[in-house]
Amino acid sequence: MRILVVEDEPGIREGLREELVRAGFSVDLADNGEDGLHAGLEYPIDVAIIDLGLPMMPGLEVIRALREKGKNFPILVLTARNRWQDKVEGLEAGADDYVSKPFHFEEVLARVQALVRRAGGWSTPELICGPIVLDPRRQIVKVADKRVDLTTFEYRLLEHMMLRAGQVLSRLELCEGLYEEETERDSNIIDVYMGRLRKKLDPNDELKPFETVRNRGYRFAIPRNTG
Repeated sequence: MRILVVEDEPGIREGLREELVRAGFSVDLADNGEDGLHAGLEYPIDVAIIDLGLPMMPGLEVIRALREKGKNFPILVLTARNRWQDKVEGLEAGADDYVSKPFHFEEVLARVQALVRRAGGWSTPELICGPIVLDPRRQIVKVADKRVDLTTFEYRLLEHMMLRAGQVLSRLELCEGLYEEETERDSNIIDVYMGRLRKKLDPNDELKPFETVRNRGYRFAIPRNTG
């Protein structure tokens, strides 16, 4: 999952970055509204955290501009303002939820994860496709109740695909979802990670969770559990 954090206070911005990386996200940062808007328009963001009190361009204007440009990824507002009117304005501008400062990171993470799940059509806290279960809160993956150990990038790739189960995702899209803006990317590495995931999740080649779609990319082929 790729998350954008637009926050002008260095301590909060860096603290969020560290904790979100630890939680399995790739993180893009901006310290003002104009840069935040640019990042939101140019990068394949899955979810954004946007402070309302930003320099150069207020957070409300950033949110409105993103929505006007057709960006529909979930947005969590951070606000130090206690007026209920400010929170309502944030939601009316297009935000999906808000957290008031000061906050506990656990609350921010829980709200972000809930927004990402809902955006992907998931109503449960765990992502379950057949015997494969991914718990975003604890970053644990199990197959038939047996835990599978994954590297950070393997986990990110699997989560990205399970959230979009049934959709064909290009190598470029998958690659961009794993790495921050400044990271050099090689879409061929996706093939390597896919091979590793297949061996770890399906060593006997029975489940066939990943489908290679020629000239298009990959698809997570096991339907999500609805019950």
